[in-house]
Amino acid sequence: MRYLMTFSYDGSKYQGYQKQLKGKTVQEEIEKALFKIAGNKIVSIHASGRTDAGVHAINQKAHFDFNHEIEIERLKYSLNSMLPNDIFIKKIEIVEDDFHARFDVASKEYIYKLNMGEYNPIEKDYVFQCCKKLDTNEMMRALKYLEGTHDFRSFTKVDEEKDFVRTIIRTNLLIDSKNKNFITFVFIGTGFMRYQIRNMVGTIIEIGEGKRKSTDILDILSAKDRTKAGITAPSSGLYLKNVDYNDKKRMKK
Repeated sequence: MRYLMTFSYDGSKYQGYQKQLKGKTVQEEIEKALFKIAGNKIVSIHASGRTDAGVHAINQKAHFDFNHEIEIERLKYSLNSMLPNDIFIKKIEIVEDDFHARFDVASKEYIYKLNMGEYNPIEKDYVFQCCKKLDTNEMMRALKYLEGTHDFRSFTKVDEEKDFVRTIIRTNLLIDSKNKNFITFVFIGTGFMRYQIRNMVGTIIEIGEGKRKSTDILDILSAKDRTKAGITAPSSGLYLKNVDYNDKKRMKK
């Protein structure tokens, strides 16, 4: 039987989501717990996508096949009792046998948190401590140029992709009503390439600093050259917030 789980994690102490030869990863921790629950049998999980070292998730999704009879809430409880306290399984549901957590994604939402105010050591692993005033109006204008279907080659590692075309459905820049120095970038799209969001945020920060203009985004997209875009923003501020699927395909009948 195939299951879809929704889970969150603090990525600050992990070398990313995906299993690697060296370093602790989120996938490895969850699969270790499932291995024990399955009676020392390997259970592989397949996520909606990977997140890099230091990146967090609020609602990551992954599917796995599990043939042992166990009630869903009991499975969730057992997993959480074995997992480290910086990973938490929020929900498990039964899905169709042909469902795939990665290939059936309709859209993803990422957010990026940034502090323009005084350095905060407590939040250094969760909010980028930019600690300088930025032109948020110009940054908002820049974000809108990223919306739509484009070749985003300028915002990713060329040697890791073959198809650079992606669609960004919506962007936003939210300013905290209580703390005007705290801003959140919002990106909703059909999919994102490795480092794409961090490279876009880094470029927009340079626009906010006055080093570039918002309209420079158009030239950067046209150039299809990573060297034309800005810096890569730190991983600490990035969160996978939501992953959406077509409910008809997801839910078990």
